Amino acid sequence: MDPVTVNIVDSTMVSICREMGIVLMKTAYSTIFSEALDFTCALANMDGDLMAVADYCPSQIGGMPLLVKSCLREIPASEIEEGDIILHNDPYRGGLHTPEHTFFKPIFVERELMGFAVAIGHIQEVGGMVPGGFCGEATEIFHEGIRVPPVKIKKRGQDNVEVWKLLLANVRTPRVNYGDLCALIAAVDLGESRTVQVIEKYGKALFGETIRDLLDYTERRMRAELEAIPDGIYPFKDYIESDGVEEGRTYVIEVEVHKFGSEIVIDYAGSSTQAKGPINATLGVATSAAYNAVLHMTDPSIPRNSGCFRPIRVLAPPGTIVNVDYPAPEVGGNTETHPRIVGTILGAMANAVPNRTMAAEGGTHSNFVFGGVDAETGDYFICYDIAGVGWGGRAFADGNDAVDSINGNCRPTPIEVFETRFPWRVEYLAFDTDSAGGGKFRGGVGYTKQMICLNDEVICSQMTDRHLFAPWGLHGGKPGGLGATLILKAGTEKWQDMREAYGKKSTSRYSNVRIERGDRLRLTSPGGGGYGDPQERDPQLVLSDIKQGYVSATAAEREYGFKGSVK
Repeated sequence: MDPVTVNIVDSTMVSICREMGIVLMKTAYSTIFSEALDFTCALANMDGDLMAVADYCPSQIGGMPLLVKSCLREIPASEIEEGDIILHNDPYRGGLHTPEHTFFKPIFVERELMGFAVAIGHIQEVGGMVPGGFCGEATEIFHEGIRVPPVKIKKRGQDNVEVWKLLLANVRTPRVNYGDLCALIAAVDLGESRTVQVIEKYGKALFGETIRDLLDYTERRMRAELEAIPDGIYPFKDYIESDGVEEGRTYVIEVEVHKFGSEIVIDYAGSSTQAKGPINATLGVATSAAYNAVLHMTDPSIPRNSGCFRPIRVLAPPGTIVNVDYPAPEVGGNTETHPRIVGTILGAMANAVPNRTMAAEGGTHSNFVFGGVDAETGDYFICYDIAGVGWGGRAFADGNDAVDSINGNCRPTPIEVFETRFPWRVEYLAFDTDSAGGGKFRGGVGYTKQMICLNDEVICSQMTDRHLFAPWGLHGGKPGGLGATLILKAGTEKWQDMREAYGKKSTSRYSNVRIERGDRLRLTSPGGGGYGDPQERDPQLVLSDIKQGYVSATAAEREYGFKGSVK
């Protein structure tokens, strides 16, 4: 192995993936791409193994290899031609959840297939029962939108018009969908052309040898990291509060982490049987979540490719909420169940590697989706809006404040963009005082967004969590604050949750709620759990939290015994 060449090729490919993401962001139509960055761009070899990936959405990074390999089982390499682009979004064919569409473009050099440029992105409108694709009350996969098996959306560089017609005829916003799909195509076009230049520079033989060396090197580094973790079997469990369909029922995610030598096995035996509602995770999600958790506990400088996944094994019993059987719904599995799985694995390893784990984070993206016809323009609008949460405290620092959940890396849409694009006025957006779990290192704070409807009608749905079960603390740390969704109907004075206002079975998962002009909606995200005994917190940190509004004076005295002056 030539380490210099390996490092240069790796850095070059990662840069290509980042550039693919910039193209996607700059050319997309929807805010979920242009503002939230809910996508991932990667390069895979001809076998479907990940060669390089940019640091965008972690849930998609871990799921990428299974997606590519599943596609190649249906459209083998012998049937792929130069200029083809393959599209695929089926969760039951290795996908993550229905909204995420994956594009593959083959990379040919001198007529030899050398790999694929890959882009996966969350398309915010996919048809189905509700505008925006997150049907909180779905009971089968068919409620969640159009599923696309691996098909060629382009053949030999030309649009496959029949596929385009089928895709755009099944969604409420064909113009926006067309723009976003074209943005994904632009990303893989660029990835393919840039990679061809790299291969031509080094030659096919040297490039192929370098990629093999890179994956082997990454595997060795990951195994060295795992060997440093004490051997043992580490159990933990956490709960999802509702599936939106069966009232009052909760669901357990139970893991045993088996660590022996340079390998780690994540065993989900004991997790609940699959739910009727849409909180189920596919095998791709369960696998990606395991990778996500291990990557958070190991050296972040290890290259992100299939080599680092080789020492990680996943055991997920079929027919459970971590490996759902067809045709059950699953749209919330990638946004709600994935972060809960990651948190459960980190909880299991809290005593084994206390300096590399954290208390529970908010564990939800809030997933507030809405749509309707704009009263002024007559155009149909749809939005997928996400919210930040508090992350868990760590052994050396407080949790992050109001950032996207651990599997997202996405950004909330700026208020100026949100109000310009959609018929809402945001009246209030601020951190929630006392939402952080107390600890030697406190959890991160959540926030509240309150807005008033400016349209005659907006149809809203949501998929969120942590309204009942607070994010847990570690090593004596206190739980974080709960999330909430409340509505104040025009002309009334009482805020109500979705059960009270609309008779829904859950406050955190619901579908097709009709919001009218003048109604107000308040979305509160959960805070993170604390780490360590609150009585050991540095008084200067408590004082700083009080001055910044993160902690009230009353809570500071109650949680930390702080009685000093705040002047």
